[in-house]
Amino acid sequence: MTTQFDHIYHGLNPNVGKFRVAASGMAWRAEEMDTTVAISGPDIKWAQWLRVARNFQLRVGLKDRKRETFDGFMREDHDKVAGLMKQHFGITLETKDVTFKGWNWGVADVQGQDLAFLVSNKTAFELPLQQVANSNIAGRTEVSLEFAPSDQKPSKRAPDEMVEIRFYIPGTTTKGGRTSEDGSQKSDAEDEGEEMSAAQAFHDSVKEKAELGEVAGDMIVTFDEVLVLTPRGRYDVDMYPDYLRLRGKTYDYKILYSSVSRLFLLPKDDLQVLFILALSTPIRQGQTRYQYLVMQFSREEEITAELNMTEEEVAQHDRLKKSYEDPTFEVVSSVFRALSKKKIVGAGSFSSRDGHPGIKANLKAVQGDLFILEKYIFFVSKSPVLIELSDIHQVVFSRLGQGMAARTFDLQVVTKSGPEYTFSSINKEEHEPTEAYLKDKKVRVKNEMLQDVDLLAGAVDEDDEDEEMASVGSGDEVVKTRGGDSESSEDEDYAISGDDSGSPSESDSDEEGAATASDASGDRDFIKPKGAKGKGKAKEGGTGKKSKAKAKAKAQESDADEDKPKKKAAPMPMPKKTEDDSMDVDEPSTSRPKPKPKAKPKAKEEEEDEPPKKKPKKSED
Repeated sequence: MTTQFDHIYHGLNPNVGKFRVAASGMAWRAEEMDTTVAISGPDIKWAQWLRVARNFQLRVGLKDRKRETFDGFMREDHDKVAGLMKQHFGITLETKDVTFKGWNWGVADVQGQDLAFLVSNKTAFELPLQQVANSNIAGRTEVSLEFAPSDQKPSKRAPDEMVEIRFYIPGTTTKGGRTSEDGSQKSDAEDEGEEMSAAQAFHDSVKEKAELGEVAGDMIVTFDEVLVLTPRGRYDVDMYPDYLRLRGKTYDYKILYSSVSRLFLLPKDDLQVLFILALSTPIRQGQTRYQYLVMQFSREEEITAELNMTEEEVAQHDRLKKSYEDPTFEVVSSVFRALSKKKIVGAGSFSSRDGHPGIKANLKAVQGDLFILEKYIFFVSKSPVLIELSDIHQVVFSRLGQGMAARTFDLQVVTKSGPEYTFSSINKEEHEPTEAYLKDKKVRVKNEMLQDVDLLAGAVDEDDEDEEMASVGSGDEVVKTRGGDSESSEDEDYAISGDDSGSPSESDSDEEGAATASDASGDRDFIKPKGAKGKGKAKEGGTGKKSKAKAKAKAQESDADEDKPKKKAAPMPMPKKTEDDSMDVDEPSTSRPKPKPKAKPKAKEEEEDEPPKKKPKKSED
């Protein structure tokens, strides 16, 4: 007699099916897919009933320490299921208590293949350790567990999946200690063992339990102390038939070969080679995702490796050998190519000025190597960027802000999918081979370098014109003054030379001294405009006719007052000086007089008439 239950789920499978129980065993069959799970009666050892997210679950334990779970049972199905277990298999259905408090603190306990989180000695939730892909210590007291995503293709109807959970585990413990009860049974020597953090002990326990399904003999080969640039560190690379494991001091990663999408083997320079894995499922360090695994090897480094495989197993893989004695990068790349069944992308026909397939470039503030391959443009740095040539809409060469003397240029890649990348600080000698190679690959190329030079040259000319206009505008008043004063000064000099009779006299010397004084006063008041020309004339322009007349009046006054005491002769409190010195220190007027061009005879009349008018006033003072 067979009993059937509808709308039952198997494990974490999102597909619903039918569950049947008979004397020979039990089986589950999906409704939409041709999937069947059958369990023989003699293999069933125990059964549990517990509350889960999808109603109630029947958990069945098998003799090989495995278990199967079936969700979707209703509460009223408990008695019927318990009777079937007792009738057909002779086992008692155990009810497992589950807490619903919702507390986020409790005890983490490893129970078989599950990690149970207990609150008040009741199970809050369980995590299958077989699904753990990676365990990391985030800080000193946090342990992060990452879970491998399902193999199902993403779709709109796909359910949400948990990808990471973190546990905060403070305190310390002794190495090898599990619980307080175990510690009480140990000897004093064992109690004094090596002390370690509780987070580290939990991390080691999870790693050990998560690898229960693998046998040590299944490891094919191990590469020790491999330098990994992204994520940076040195890791031991363990190669298994279905996955590889990176073991570092802080982080461990489990990477399935099915998640490796591409392999690259690129020469960085004459001494080093890069081996890069492109991953469809990025590995994580906290919030940081790494889609590319970049390894670096030395060309001269060699290794001897023996694969833990039979000759028949080696023959099943393409280009795989039983033993190797070759450069390390060749051995690693050969093993990865055989186990992942992916082709290796090597350097193309592009060659830089140094004969390398890559050139130095910057992407924003990150420096790296820009490899131009047959089908890709690959920028290898801390954050690698891979661009397919078929996805490129346009490549723009530009050289901004440096003119004809530019030593570098920028390479802007505009993709059809949307993102734009600007690679800067590329040596100008790489421009011609890069442009020629991209044109040969039928990539649309736009060269703005010559246009930028023309625009820069025009901008320089405009700047020069702006500077000249600014200098003229700022010194407009000075230029006007210079024009008027130059004419008057030339006329006055000509007039003075015309009156010279050829014999020296006191009046002539005084006039010369007055001119010197006026020049000095003009130098004090005159502000040199930037970019103004004719400095000599501008200084002479500062001595107007009135100032020259005043100087001449001073000279005549000094001649007339030679016999008078010096105290009365000096109207201003000044130290005793010679006649020439007294003329030299005449204090100029605070505001510069604006010269007015007049006729020559009128200028002479002013020189003769003005001093007598001012002389009595000054003498009276």
